[in-house]
Amino acid sequence: MSYPIENLLRRPVEFIPAAASFTAAIALILTPDTFLLTPSLAYLASVGLVLHAGWRFQQGSRLLRYRANLKRLPNYVLAAEDIPWSERYLFLGLGFRWDQRHSQRLHDTRRPEYRQMLEPGALYRAARRLERKVEGTPFDWLGRITRKDAWWNPVPPLPPVGGDTAIHGVEPEEEEVWMDLADRVGHMLVLGTTRVGKTRLAELLITQDIRRGDVVIVFDPKGDAELLKRMYAEAKRAGREDEFYFFHLGYPELSARYNPVGSFSRVTEVATRITNQLPKEGEGANFAQFVWGFVNAMSKAMTALGRTPSYQDIYRYANDIEPLVLDYCQFWLDREPRAAGWREEIETIEVDPKSLDKAMKNRAMEVVKILAYIREKDLYDDTAASLMKVISYEQSYYNKLIASLIPLLEKLTTGKVAELVSPDMSRLDDRRPVFDWMGVINRGGIVYVGLDALTDYEVAGAVGNSMFSDLTSTAGRIYKHGETYGQSAPAPKRRISIHADEFNELIGDEFIPLLNKAGGAGYQVTVYTQTWSDVEARIGSRAKAQQIGGNLNTLIMLRVKNTDTAKILTDQLDEVELVTTMSASQASDSNNPLDFSDFTSRNEDRISARLSPMIGPADLVRLPKGQAFALIDGGKLYKLRMPLPDASHDPMMPEDLAAVADDMQSRYARVSPGEFVPGTGWQVEEVVTEHDYPEAPDWLKSVIVEGRGGGG
Repeated sequence: MSYPIENLLRRPVEFIPAAASFTAAIALILTPDTFLLTPSLAYLASVGLVLHAGWRFQQGSRLLRYRANLKRLPNYVLAAEDIPWSERYLFLGLGFRWDQRHSQRLHDTRRPEYRQMLEPGALYRAARRLERKVEGTPFDWLGRITRKDAWWNPVPPLPPVGGDTAIHGVEPEEEEVWMDLADRVGHMLVLGTTRVGKTRLAELLITQDIRRGDVVIVFDPKGDAELLKRMYAEAKRAGREDEFYFFHLGYPELSARYNPVGSFSRVTEVATRITNQLPKEGEGANFAQFVWGFVNAMSKAMTALGRTPSYQDIYRYANDIEPLVLDYCQFWLDREPRAAGWREEIETIEVDPKSLDKAMKNRAMEVVKILAYIREKDLYDDTAASLMKVISYEQSYYNKLIASLIPLLEKLTTGKVAELVSPDMSRLDDRRPVFDWMGVINRGGIVYVGLDALTDYEVAGAVGNSMFSDLTSTAGRIYKHGETYGQSAPAPKRRISIHADEFNELIGDEFIPLLNKAGGAGYQVTVYTQTWSDVEARIGSRAKAQQIGGNLNTLIMLRVKNTDTAKILTDQLDEVELVTTMSASQASDSNNPLDFSDFTSRNEDRISARLSPMIGPADLVRLPKGQAFALIDGGKLYKLRMPLPDASHDPMMPEDLAAVADDMQSRYARVSPGEFVPGTGWQVEEVVTEHDYPEAPDWLKSVIVEGRGGGG
């Protein structure tokens, strides 16, 4: 029989018929004659009664388990080696599919008549009062006993997760929740306020990505040591520790090196990556356009000269562009047919310093003569023209135009951080590896990027944003040329899993095409942030923020404190019909003297239904730590509980970061035959030992390189 109302918070009256049936079964067995039954019939009847008692007892127990589950959930801890993974699915935790029944049950728990049974009992409250009173006294051992989470302790403290446990407790029958990996290329958004489990969820997802053999790239602006150690431990467990790269702005002496502007498919990307970090409001927008053209001219010149652009070189030439102008013009004129014998002709040019305009009076005479020769011969080159235009600006005006660029470049080229983001490939004594994204993808690498944003927010944002731009450019090359682009031999297509914690600190305009089009290159992006307002503030446009959100098809929301953020989920859900009951009573007198009754009364329970949101923003504000709602599989709502990774007995987990650093340092010089050394154009021909070349520097003892295009 089905009932219009499911009330799991009522008294468990099923125990009464269970007890009656069980008692009757015992009576039948002991005294069958009393019931005028033969022993065989009595035994048969007692079996039926016992079965009925068990059935009713199970129904009553279900109510008690349900009520206990509303107050306290069992701990969910998984050892690292027990975390499940699949080649086709992504494990998200324990949970259930949320539907109207759960909305109804949660609504019932909020009714005043049921709140008392969901609150901790008097014994629990007494135990907590005792712990506070005996703290710091000789009787503190009593508090240690009551705080013990053991089966014999009837009043253990609730886990420090806060929130409303009833939100997940409305469904006692949990099961593992898996997401189809085909949906990962639609990208994933994880929202949650600070310290509620975003990074622990990231550990769970990253662990599975590493075990599947994906290329894994993790951006960690804050620098979470546990996340770093978990990544390294999982890389070792999967036998991929040789593919692990550690990049951290806060530990430059241990970090690998990376040139954020050294890899590109179009040279214009260099200027875009740098100017994206400059203010674009008001007059800053006009200055940013000039800076873009200025940096682009320098980048074109350096690329033509065979040099890889870097922050260090751009900063150097921003302060003194004459050496670059001189180098490029000499390079161009040597190859210009109409400029044959230009060096001899320049020697004959005489320049009157008094005739020079103000901008050129302080320039080197060699530069002035070359520019005069180019104008006299009416020679033209696009890059040379751009450089000549820059050098012709009066110094004070020029300084004003690049005023916003110099402070940014100073931060990126000061101290040991400069060695990381502007690697000097001529230093053979520097054993720290240099990586680029194409090389990482080809090798199937695992990269941890620590940006140390708490120390220097601007540098972290500039480097992180440039990395995203570089990844977008790399995706474009893979999408255009195929999945084997840049590889010497055919290789299986690799999924590229990108995890960006606090991604609102890293995003720029280039993040939109990364989400829009990178799925075809195998990119699957998971981003983590606290509120969507942070994204809007960073991107500077509500429309662009919505465009980014529209490309994040899977949504996981932990506890949030901003109702606007909560509505990102709740506004996508259907309304459901909630049933409520109302008791009504009525009494009326009778003034008819012939009527036998003096009054009539009537009592009734009325059932009504109303439409209500499946969940509301307030429910997301009350979520306990480590719990979330997930909108997956085309808009299906799931309630999740993430496992806490147990690192206490993980043999792969390093005790501290020093163990990671020592191990990585021992592997920094390892390369393979046929591999290209990033940023040099050199290719490894043969791996040798230090005994083969005892006189060589330490770095060079590990490889013999073969230069391309005339040396190396």
